[in-house]
Amino acid sequence: MFHGTDRLYNTTSKSFQVIECDGCRLIRLFPWPEPSELHHYYPREYWFVPEQDTTSHLEEHYRRFVLRDHVNFVAGALKHASDGSSRPGSVLDVGCGGGLFLRMLAERGHPVLGLDFSLGAAAVAWRQNQVPSVCASLSHAPLPDGLFDVITMFHVLEHLFDPVAYLEAAHGLLAPRGHLVVQVPNAACWQFLLLGEYWSGVDIPRHLFNFRARDIEILLDRCGFEVVRTKHFSLRDNPAGLATSLAPGLDPMARRIRDLDESPRTRLIKDLLYLGLVIAALPLTILEAACHAGSSVMVEARKKA
Repeated sequence: MFHGTDRLYNTTSKSFQVIECDGCRLIRLFPWPEPSELHHYYPREYWFVPEQDTTSHLEEHYRRFVLRDHVNFVAGALKHASDGSSRPGSVLDVGCGGGLFLRMLAERGHPVLGLDFSLGAAAVAWRQNQVPSVCASLSHAPLPDGLFDVITMFHVLEHLFDPVAYLEAAHGLLAPRGHLVVQVPNAACWQFLLLGEYWSGVDIPRHLFNFRARDIEILLDRCGFEVVRTKHFSLRDNPAGLATSLAPGLDPMARRIRDLDESPRTRLIKDLLYLGLVIAALPLTILEAACHAGSSVMVEARKKA
């Protein structure tokens, strides 16, 4: 389809191809980096770590605001997974990063556990957000079967060499009435059609797959899940994704990870410019989502009987 490189974090100048299978139409990176090579494309602190300055506090308030969308969706999944008891449902978040999402669920009274492949991310979740976390791969997690009511994977599957292994592991870890929530960038969105390799959802070279909604539905079906509902809009991801596609140099996370020399004033101005771009992107992202062509797709699925 096209060639591209790491526009967001500049971890490499190496060019990769994005190809589409003639048979199943699945889109993926080619060639896949070796695992030892892929490790270098993930910068340190590849998650949000709040600092103690004013700008960071404002960013955390913003993240809490946009994460309510995710929290409410998962609250619905917990309700569907309920066995009729009044006990709060338990949640495992795979790829938990800094753990703010789980902290917000814990504040609602839910038992939570984070899992991340990065030891640094798990440590931040414990230290900054008081979220119990495990550093492990889900397919080898030291957890008993049937433990969780809901398992979430937000922007995880596209990073994996073997997403089937994670979905099968999640199937085993869920209670009999358990539900799975997954979110991925949607390669059937208008943004990809318009921007191609400049769409942030491609995220070369970290995204090994670029799924469409139907790809996820097929994958879930083959791993023993039945789709309950699908959502094409994320307040956290869709507008910000378009803003990052158009101006990757303004993305706050990318600027922090690239350790740019910015004064507090410059940082605040760039953050405000980025926020303005996010707000300007809202109408298009809402429209494309209403047409089932949003730049992300969030799916709730239950274990098949």
